[in-house]
Amino acid sequence: MNDFFRLESLVMQFGGLTAVKDFSLSIEPGELVGLIGPNGAGKTTVFNMITGFLTPTSGRVLWQGEDITGLSVHQITARGIARTFQNIRLFSDMTVLENVMVSFHHKVRSRFWKAMLGLPSHGKEERRIRQESYRFLQELNLGHLADEKAGNLAYGQQRRLEIARALATYPKLLLLDEPAAGMNPQETMELADLVLEIRQKHALTIFLIEHDMKFVMGLCERIKVLDYGISIAEGTPEEIQSNPDVIKAYLGEPKHA
Repeated sequence: MNDFFRLESLVMQFGGLTAVKDFSLSIEPGELVGLIGPNGAGKTTVFNMITGFLTPTSGRVLWQGEDITGLSVHQITARGIARTFQNIRLFSDMTVLENVMVSFHHKVRSRFWKAMLGLPSHGKEERRIRQESYRFLQELNLGHLADEKAGNLAYGQQRRLEIARALATYPKLLLLDEPAAGMNPQETMELADLVLEIRQKHALTIFLIEHDMKFVMGLCERIKVLDYGISIAEGTPEEIQSNPDVIKAYLGEPKHA
């Protein structure tokens, strides 16, 4: 049985509404797996249960042999799981570089009093964080914008900044929630190449949600499909594209002549 990352029978209910029902998935180290489905299918709810934004009504999230169900966002991030968001969550009035530096907060070793007293150890650590943050920006082709306000970036650049910020937590598992949303075809193609690059460079396992079917089918090795909170298919891109339940979910009942 896979001890790396496994979701067991996750259920999420809001009052009388079941947003996700009996969701199970196992992901091996290094895999790139997609989660797709029509709007409102429950995809982001799954991500929220994994990353501590929601506690499942029932079921378990298992990470490297540990049950992390119900842990806080901070605790889950510290264990090596990072994410981006469907709705971009940047600090608009901070610089691009500062946005990445914020991600180091859970790893900072200096105590608050060292910062207050201006001790050399704190200054050395801040310089290290600044340098590492800039390195992540360069990887995402944002180095030249380090001193720009994050709110002034183009939409596609803001998406990349979110990924840089997630990488700065040094994750083993990276969850990307609609990373190509709002991007033009050229930006989307460049993003696909970038996702493959960072997976290889950082030895990442990647689990992503995306509505751009060309992006998903060309990038993911395996795909899971949700419809109204229920898993209706799982397989390779080729298998998913020809699955009648998936076609029905996206296009409705076929009309016969």
